[in-house]
Amino acid sequence: MRINPPLVALATGAFGIGVTEFAPMGMLPGIASDLGVSIPAAGLLVSAYAIGVLIGAPLMTLTTGKIPRRYLLIGLMAIFTLGNLMSALATDYTSLLIARVVTSLNHGAFFGVGSVVAASLVAPDKRAGAVAAMFMGLTLATIGGVPLAAWFGEVLGWRTAFWGISGLGLITMLALWFALPNVELPKSDGVLAEIRVLGRGPVLAALALTVVGSSAMFTVFTYIAPILSTQTHASTGFITAMLVLYGVGLTLGNMWGGKAADRSIDRTLIASLSVLILVLLAFTVLMRWPLPAAVAILIWGIASFAIVPPLQMRVMEAAKGAPNLASAVNIGAFNLGNAIGAALGGAVISAGLGYPAISLAGAAMAALGLLMVLGFAWRSRPVAPRVCS
Repeated sequence: MRINPPLVALATGAFGIGVTEFAPMGMLPGIASDLGVSIPAAGLLVSAYAIGVLIGAPLMTLTTGKIPRRYLLIGLMAIFTLGNLMSALATDYTSLLIARVVTSLNHGAFFGVGSVVAASLVAPDKRAGAVAAMFMGLTLATIGGVPLAAWFGEVLGWRTAFWGISGLGLITMLALWFALPNVELPKSDGVLAEIRVLGRGPVLAALALTVVGSSAMFTVFTYIAPILSTQTHASTGFITAMLVLYGVGLTLGNMWGGKAADRSIDRTLIASLSVLILVLLAFTVLMRWPLPAAVAILIWGIASFAIVPPLQMRVMEAAKGAPNLASAVNIGAFNLGNAIGAALGGAVISAGLGYPAISLAGAAMAALGLLMVLGFAWRSRPVAPRVCS
């Protein structure tokens, strides 16, 4: 699929959001040391961001339904920029926690509205690919933006990284202003009607699957820096390289997941979750050695993000009467999984079970997601008509 300028602008926004969402994971040790808190407490900054997304996604979408999509997306990036400025100026743990919540409020609505806008810009049989193209900015952020932020955080201090992300927010606003067309407002039967759509069984099931799938990824990824530091005995340079490699995996997984989901959503999810289970089980052992750990991280990244386009399309198709709200809430569901995963990994550390046990917990969440997909596929299978003799 050829990338057009509006999709590039949306991907630029996704890149900025991806950097600010994932950057703290590469800076957890520095943030924890500077603010005088533990690693699990610093990990709660990830959970706070995720909870903010969960709350902000429906709130921002429902209250901005009459705002033209172009201006709405630019306004959401203004909130993003403000939140990162607050993070750069934070002087203690509480103020940083508040800043992270403010930053997160734009996240769900941007990806939710952006996904619908992206899908509307291409032919119907290319919609999953268009959504994947926008999310490409998110995966590219993990290749370049997140490792660069981690490096800045290590060398110049984590606040410097947030100053840089704020500048990225301004660039994103300009990209959206010049490249994004005036998209027609979606038809809506009202707020209550859209909320009722979310109560449908297939929609709730799709959202639940998103939560579980995201949890499988973030249980381990939230603590990737301390895992590599303590188990692989890695240097700062190696950790940065592994963040880049993981981002390469996410990008490859996003590309494959978008194309594969246009053919079959269920088969894409089954294949991706199966690989994710296997690689996280293997990572419990392979994390001890640099080269095997690197191979596992690449495959883990591919499997992790291959599930994103099909999960987003599953929700959008199940909630055709309220695509903007459902799409935004699904981004909130991703981040609820993010929060659950970060909390689960932190609980494993606090319980003294060791870092390899975090990978086992992630594999267990992926297995739960696989069982859910298989269950949904079984329930929706075509039933052969009975032949009366």
